[in-house]
Amino acid sequence: MASVGANQKRAGERVAFIAGNWKMNLDHLQAIAFVQKLAWSLKDARHDFSDTEVAVFPPFTDLRSVQTLVSADKLELKYGAQDVSRHLSGAYTGEISAEFLKALDTPYVLVGHSERRQYHRETDDHIADKVAAAVKNGIVPVICVGETAEDLELYGPSAVPVSQLHAALALAGDAKEIVVAYEPVWAIGSGQAATPEQAEQVAEQLRYVIAEVLGGEIADATRILYGGSVKSSNIAGFLRQPNVDGALVGGASLDLAEFASIAQFRKHVGT
Repeated sequence: MASVGANQKRAGERVAFIAGNWKMNLDHLQAIAFVQKLAWSLKDARHDFSDTEVAVFPPFTDLRSVQTLVSADKLELKYGAQDVSRHLSGAYTGEISAEFLKALDTPYVLVGHSERRQYHRETDDHIADKVAAAVKNGIVPVICVGETAEDLELYGPSAVPVSQLHAALALAGDAKEIVVAYEPVWAIGSGQAATPEQAEQVAEQLRYVIAEVLGGEIADATRILYGGSVKSSNIAGFLRQPNVDGALVGGASLDLAEFASIAQFRKHVGT
């Protein structure tokens, strides 16, 4: 892989990606209304989807409604699922197979979000299996990695995310496309984001991991997102970094005007 210094990210090299994780918010009727209004808002702003891709990640009960709306109205918005089972079928009550997501033409799925790791005790092995299930079904996994405040103090800013990504890619040798989201756990919902420089430091190391596992060509093409207290007021600083290609937005993605403003980050960056 070519070096990933400040001059490596040229205009048009990677399409920026702004993704909104709704978490456990909005029912299917609210989802329809939100997506319609978001699409109208971005259309009014003359948003260029070829330059900046925008996606929402609603709860499972909303996915069919969002998929139908996007398809019927030919919207340029994308959508993804918040999780996927490591199993393709079987006696796994409550789980959602990658095959089901594929049947809904779901382009993306979050894998390994910190809340899944923390509250559902998902291990590196679970996450590797989920990445493999998504890849097998042609769904792009958005692999979430990040350190806690304790990890940061003990190991520094990149050791844990690098280890998590290595593990997540263990069974993804034939992956043609992935997205990686660096979400420092200490920043999520805290109102205190990492600095753009901190995000860049970790993103650069993550790109080296991708090159090592999947090859330099895929590493150069992979979008690496930052997540954790992202707002329209700080998005510009992150997107100026050569290895940060977008954002995984949490709470702010439920605020229509704020999320649309984040998606229009080019206006803040001034490029």
